[in-house]
Amino acid sequence: MDKRQVIAAYRRGFLTIQECAQIIGVDSRQAARIADDTKYMHESNSRHEQPAAKSL
Repeated sequence: MDKRQVIAAYRRGFLTIQECAQIIGVDSRQAARIADDTKYMHESNSRHEQPAAKSL
């Protein structure tokens, strides 16, 4: 699973920090630092932004 998706799931409340850390293979403190990193947040958010399809 993509680590960005795991972090995004944690931010949305689907995972606890412990679950997130276990999935990405780090300790809880390191996972919290990664999740709070604004650079990492920007990268994961920009991947999901796509132009909306125009309807006829």
